[in-house]
Amino acid sequence: MSDKALYENPLISRYASREMAALFSADRKFSVWRRLWVALAEAEQELGLPISDEQISEMKRFVNDINYEDAERKEAETRHDVMAHVYAYGLQCPKARPIIHLGATSAYVGDNADIIIMHEALELLRRKLLALMSALSRFALRYKDLPTLGFTHFQAAQLTTVGKRAALWLQDFYFDYTDIVHRQTLLPLLGVKGATGTQASFLALFDGDGEKVKRLEESVAAKIGVRRTVPLSGQTYSRKLDAHIAELLSGIAQSAHKMTNDIRLLQHLKEVEEPFETNQIGSSAMAYKRNPMRSERAASLSRYVIRMVSAAADTAATQWFERTLDDSAGRRLYIPQGFMGADAILDLCINISSALVVHENVIRNRIMSELPFIATENILMEAVKRGGDRQELHERIRVHSMEAGLAVKDGGLPNDLLRRIAGDEVFRLSEDDMERLLEPSDYVGRAGEQTNEFIRDFICPILDANSEIMPKEVEIRV
Repeated sequence: MSDKALYENPLISRYASREMAALFSADRKFSVWRRLWVALAEAEQELGLPISDEQISEMKRFVNDINYEDAERKEAETRHDVMAHVYAYGLQCPKARPIIHLGATSAYVGDNADIIIMHEALELLRRKLLALMSALSRFALRYKDLPTLGFTHFQAAQLTTVGKRAALWLQDFYFDYTDIVHRQTLLPLLGVKGATGTQASFLALFDGDGEKVKRLEESVAAKIGVRRTVPLSGQTYSRKLDAHIAELLSGIAQSAHKMTNDIRLLQHLKEVEEPFETNQIGSSAMAYKRNPMRSERAASLSRYVIRMVSAAADTAATQWFERTLDDSAGRRLYIPQGFMGADAILDLCINISSALVVHENVIRNRIMSELPFIATENILMEAVKRGGDRQELHERIRVHSMEAGLAVKDGGLPNDLLRRIAGDEVFRLSEDDMERLLEPSDYVGRAGEQTNEFIRDFICPILDANSEIMPKEVEIRV
């Protein structure tokens, strides 16, 4: 049977970066297991157990040379993946075989490896968030003063600017970035805890010397490079840690969904469009279409990642006492797929944000079709300054606005509110007077300043401190 006759996970074949997919590969997982076995043997030797340099050297020699066929054959026989890999490692390291996995339980390699790989995956996402924040910052600053019609309830509201709207997207991703940094700092290893978390097996190895057991865990963590370990555990670390990670990934997906939904709406309005390549096809039937396929894909993947939170939360809530295995199959799915989904989402958002197209004339035309309504408060104030009665003027504006609105909606006519007001003698205003009250930049408040201040004070310090590690480009494969 050919590979094409079997299901392919599209997160790997279509969406996620090869770098992220490699982090959750069998090669990465099992080489980390072997690193953990080496770290344990080294720490046990340093604390006085009879483990030779030759045994450790032998183990190190085969850290990245995984004999999969031996492991798979043994797992088919024993139905136990960790013991199958202990066996396979022992075949390659016959001198070290008696001390591989000494005192440990399966969770020692399984849980610690998961945390190590999640640390690496979080770092990849952090770097991609930096690239995204950089792209959105450039766009927001470029258009920070360009007025655009604001929407509440997707109904015309007061003006904002194109850059300020992008800065709102940017702020969401900034929150996600700070969450990642916080989680990277706090995410602990399981450590060296034993069968039910009491470290009893290690206490026996060291003849009841609890201080040596504590030093063993500290030494292993230092060798691995993640010095923090959970203070308490059963056989596994609390699955609440996985739920926290799922919530973080969901947060990235939420931010992306919000941004790409806005872009899809803006593309419908013909105001802002995502990139569209020269030979790209928007529709198999309608050749003229420019569908926002990148934004749609990001939204679709985002919904998938958001829903993984419930799986992680269910697992955390239903673990029995010190250990139950009903977490295992689910975690093999939602941890790697959550990360790969978030990775694909960020690649799409970087790609979109780096080449957004703004149609300024369309934006201005939409503003001018609505600005007479929005400007009525300013018109009212000017008419009062000229001796008018505020209450009477308010009622007249209300009536004129309703009539002009009906003419637009029912008659398909241009908005003639200004002409109506100019023709009403009670206002004492000419059309020229009112035209002077219709400069869009007068209605955006501090949007430009807010955008500039936020990027200057919050985003630039982060980008400047991390300029050397930001990805230069991302690949969108299809």
